[in-house]
Amino acid sequence: MLQRFCSLSITGAYLVMATLLSGADGKRSITETDLYDFQWIANAQISPDGSRVIYTLARTTPKHDNYETALWIIPSTGGKARQLTSGTHDSGARWSPDGKLVAFLRVAEKDGKPQPAQIYLLTMDGGEARPLTDMPKGAAGPVWSPDGHSIAFSTTTLEKDFQAKNGGAEENDVRVITRAWYRINGAGYSEPDRASHIWVVAVPQSLDAPPKAKQITTGDFAESDITWSRDGSRIYFTSNRVKDTDFEPPDSDIYVVSAAGGAVTKVASIDGPIGELALSPDGRRIAFVGEINREGKVQRSYSQTDLFVTGVEPGSALRNLTAAYDRDIEGGVGGDQTPPRGGGESTPYWSADGGSVFLISADEGKANLIRVEVATGKTTPLTDGNFNLFSYHASADASRVAVLISTPTNIGDLFLIDGKTGQMQQLTRINDELFAKLNLAEPEMIWYKTFDGRRIQAWVQRPPDFQPGRKYPMILDIHGGPHSAYGYTFDHEFQWMAAKGYVVLYPNPRGSTTYGQDFGNVIQYHYPGDDFKDLMAGVDELIARGWVDPEKLGVTGGSGGGVLTNWTVGHTERFKAAVSQRSIADWTGWWYAADIIMPAWFHGAPWESEADFKERSPITYIDKIRTPLMLIEGESDLRTPPADGGEEMFRALRYLKRPTVMIRFPGETHELSRSGKPEHRVERLQHIVAWFDKYLMGQEIHTYDPL
Repeated sequence: MLQRFCSLSITGAYLVMATLLSGADGKRSITETDLYDFQWIANAQISPDGSRVIYTLARTTPKHDNYETALWIIPSTGGKARQLTSGTHDSGARWSPDGKLVAFLRVAEKDGKPQPAQIYLLTMDGGEARPLTDMPKGAAGPVWSPDGHSIAFSTTTLEKDFQAKNGGAEENDVRVITRAWYRINGAGYSEPDRASHIWVVAVPQSLDAPPKAKQITTGDFAESDITWSRDGSRIYFTSNRVKDTDFEPPDSDIYVVSAAGGAVTKVASIDGPIGELALSPDGRRIAFVGEINREGKVQRSYSQTDLFVTGVEPGSALRNLTAAYDRDIEGGVGGDQTPPRGGGESTPYWSADGGSVFLISADEGKANLIRVEVATGKTTPLTDGNFNLFSYHASADASRVAVLISTPTNIGDLFLIDGKTGQMQQLTRINDELFAKLNLAEPEMIWYKTFDGRRIQAWVQRPPDFQPGRKYPMILDIHGGPHSAYGYTFDHEFQWMAAKGYVVLYPNPRGSTTYGQDFGNVIQYHYPGDDFKDLMAGVDELIARGWVDPEKLGVTGGSGGGVLTNWTVGHTERFKAAVSQRSIADWTGWWYAADIIMPAWFHGAPWESEADFKERSPITYIDKIRTPLMLIEGESDLRTPPADGGEEMFRALRYLKRPTVMIRFPGETHELSRSGKPEHRVERLQHIVAWFDKYLMGQEIHTYDPL
């Protein structure tokens, strides 16, 4: 922890601050270490008859070095929840069609090491869970057949893995890399000879030992979005079955294969990726979420997703139901408290009569369920709240929907929604015991005009004891992406900064999602640039309102927000301190080293647009930086490798003898702030605020003094 090596005066200051911010009602300010007591709900699944809901509950481990997950169940009418499984790494529950069995994923341990996840079965009549699969490389994404006799799943297991498991030769650890896209943040190096394929396993009457599974698809291409036909004879899936697509826009199509295996047939295609398949009640149509990623012949930087419907037979007519609906389909709102483990994607669902499809729409910092009429494409809200609805699952007849909802003062709880009226009932209050002790403040949403007349939406998190007329130190917090959005969701970072006496401004500048296609894509070939001007207009707005001290301004952000933080301090000296997190300094270096192929932000490769790459790289303006800059890096971050971000900035600023420090977190990926080790997440928050305390509050902190 930061307190281990901070001066005694800082630790004492934290204790005094916490005491001072305790209200008359006995409530106290939130702290960074409250994260250790947070609980998260993920992957809520309602039973086919709508009577019960199973969900994954995630908690930090007693040592705060990781997370534990278990399955819990609660009646949909409300009542007390109870723990359903005894494992510490259980997640991904799926009800059988008759509601008598539950399939889920369990990560067991052997000799203290986690083993590949396997599918387990649990009878709802009671008893212990039993393993259904024993795949050497694990199993993922279980999907029940309509009759409940089989489960389809994905695995990268090869025949040679079974031989190795039975005493065969070990794998060669030398990698022969032939693709430009060869590693993925968090997952590590890709294995192109190990495509994820579809397998099917029969569900036996008794589970004395895992039955043998059958491989359904083979070849060089991976399959996703497994969906059974209504009669169980076929399996639909998505795949990109084209070789050497590293520098092509994302793409995938819908295919079908016999449930017994055999030839694969293409069903539908668009000019872009497809996912989240949902079969209509009569089995004749497929709804899916897709993204047209070109405008004419030009690949866009940002492409808004839409809802499509097509027939199940190859060559069927295909329609974009939301072409005229200029908002993000299946989009969401970003925060630092999404479930760190046990999450799962939601899939659109149909009304019982097949006339409508329901799914999430993200609009101006909110995420709600909407109804889309299949015949007309007309959209109407099923829910309409200032919150982030981030997960949903409907009963078989769509009359009841289990959803997970977060607000700025609630990490996330389980609600039941009436499928027709949208009326909501809260089923869980998992963090109430802790939050009842905390003095949390709702942020204020504001709109302001920027340099070219556009309206920018932002939120202002003020200290719980905010006093009108007093000018506070301010922290501008910039989201990443750059195509993402802040909004009505819980963010521990903002709440804790406010509790420490800061006004926190978190805007959605141009390039943000939830405001339509044009607003999101307008930064193409101009990032960073005009979005920086939007951010500065927001700072000016708060100064004009008299809320903040213009001499005590700080700025921070991660990923794309780290890029803009680096850019900001290279283009203005108005900020007295800055913290750049998992950032990019040199676009050219990032183009060569990142785990992803650069989106269409530049015209071509670095040697084809050398001047543009240089002009938009923050490192180009390093000599202009006078602002004290902290740089936070995850040492296993493959999305924004430290060598092309914080390391460059740090070395150059040390050469220039400017105040700087680099904080490095071993083993952490690009997801440090959202799902990194709890102890690292807490220490990250401590370092960020300590840096601002030093340079904005004038506190005597010597931790960052050069030795």
